[in-house]
Amino acid sequence: MRKIDIVSRISELTGIPKTDVLMSLEAFFKEVKNALKAGEPVYVRGFGSFILKKRAKKIGRIISRNQQIVIPEHYIPAFKPAKAFVESVKKARSKKS
Repeated sequence: MRKIDIVSRISELTGIPKTDVLMSLEAFFKEVKNALKAGEPVYVRGFGSFILKKRAKKIGRIISRNQQIVIPEHYIPAFKPAKAFVESVKKARSKKS
């Protein structure tokens, strides 16, 4: 499912124009990005958490040059689904099998 599919579905279910839904969705994404840039996790009850994961410093290799490089520690964005969300997906997938 793509972003435009989500916008269309929300528009159908709520009766809100697609342009307004798209603006709201973009604003949500922007706020999540800004919060993570500031180092703050975003918690959406019943859905999940957008968090930062710390990656440790490590040694990498450039195989073509047979050279080692140091990859410094850094943070990456991650999503951790809520238990209720995971259970609902498991239940729905088990019914289809």
